[in-house]
Amino acid sequence: MVNQFTISSIQQRMAEGVPVGRVDEEIVRRLWWAALDTLQDEILLPMNLKKGLWLASPLPALYEPKLLNRLKGWVWAPDELSRLNFLNTALLPPASLRSIAAENVSVSPHFTRLPLLQEDGHDPLLIVITPDVQIALALQGKPGERNLLMRSDPETLTDVLNILDHRLNFEKPQFSKQIRDSLADLGSLKSNEDISKIFWPLISSRLAGIAPSLNIQTYRDIEQEGNLNNQTNGEISLLEALTHEIRTPLATIRTLIRSLLRKEDLSKVVLSRLKQIDDECTEQIDRFGLIFNAVELERNQTKKSNLASTDLGKILKILFPVWEKQLERRGVNLCLNITPDLPHVLSDPERLELMLGGLIDRNTRGIPPGGTLYLELQPAGHRLKLKITSNSSNSRELGKIGMNNNSDLGTVLSWNPNTGSLQLSQAATQRLLASLGGRLTSRKDSGITVFFPIAETQQ
Repeated sequence: MVNQFTISSIQQRMAEGVPVGRVDEEIVRRLWWAALDTLQDEILLPMNLKKGLWLASPLPALYEPKLLNRLKGWVWAPDELSRLNFLNTALLPPASLRSIAAENVSVSPHFTRLPLLQEDGHDPLLIVITPDVQIALALQGKPGERNLLMRSDPETLTDVLNILDHRLNFEKPQFSKQIRDSLADLGSLKSNEDISKIFWPLISSRLAGIAPSLNIQTYRDIEQEGNLNNQTNGEISLLEALTHEIRTPLATIRTLIRSLLRKEDLSKVVLSRLKQIDDECTEQIDRFGLIFNAVELERNQTKKSNLASTDLGKILKILFPVWEKQLERRGVNLCLNITPDLPHVLSDPERLELMLGGLIDRNTRGIPPGGTLYLELQPAGHRLKLKITSNSSNSRELGKIGMNNNSDLGTVLSWNPNTGSLQLSQAATQRLLASLGGRLTSRKDSGITVFFPIAETQQ
């Protein structure tokens, strides 16, 4: 018997009453990434959700850790993932879900994996249900007629959930009950059809920031500035696409690796290799996250960050073990010295974490094994001073390696011939730090120093 309740049928239901799309695959994928960013950054994260559920196909669409940790997830994923032994019973908790192994289903730390059927297709789908917002996103349509679908009306969402319920009753009845119970646990749902009134304008604004701006110019203005603007916009668009295309598969790989790490019968060698892969994925996800922040700032140079009172010393103490482990793999030691009882500074705590990690990374490259990187936080008048130096045999080269002697590849990235590393340009680093309240200075013989304003002086 053929299962008629497929992911494709859900997308067809979502497309009812929606005009046929007019774009190709490349453009619709950009729409999809813009939709995911908008949904998570502009809608879900500001709501500070405590509970909810999400369903996706053919791979996890959510990637924000705060959402993954708070919302229950189910993902219809392709059979190819089984090559990673993703379905082994050792991945499952020892209690009631142990029986799931016999049903060819697996559970990760963030979501339950379900088998994807051939007739489901591979167009992406994401459904998010919380007490205050319910929304479904999907791609659909023939080549050249592709479309991004967003539905938040109760009628469509009810039909979509009924299709999934019938599908799971057909295949995995226990999971149909799990999802129904999770929906019941949310209590009364507040329908928010008006979300479409803010969703599409937010996407339009995001995409408008990606597209070259249109201005009234004379022919001479265009002749003089056109080539430079096209080059800059092309670079920014390319970097945006690259950061998305690189971070997302890395996040998926890391999720799978962490699922495998729950196995109890791994050899020490395999366990070590998996942990190494996990660490490398995390480093690169953070690295490209920092590049993305710089690209976003480049597009919106007039946008002001929401700076708030931030305990910089506490952030450094929390992140120190992570950085210490990271540098240990390079044979470099890390030393942290914080003056006691320091006041708070004005910054953006979440974005500052990525920025600090980027400074640690760039200023460690080129330090030979056995060297030590020093972080020192101390008062400096009405500011706090974060100084990064090294005591290695070539400590005088730290500033040179970290900030100078680079070949800029554009407005955001630079190439360091001494280390062979691709990193943020000095100008992009300074702009990004400035948006976080910091002022960067560098000297070839004394590393780099970042000054942050004390919060109390900015009231």
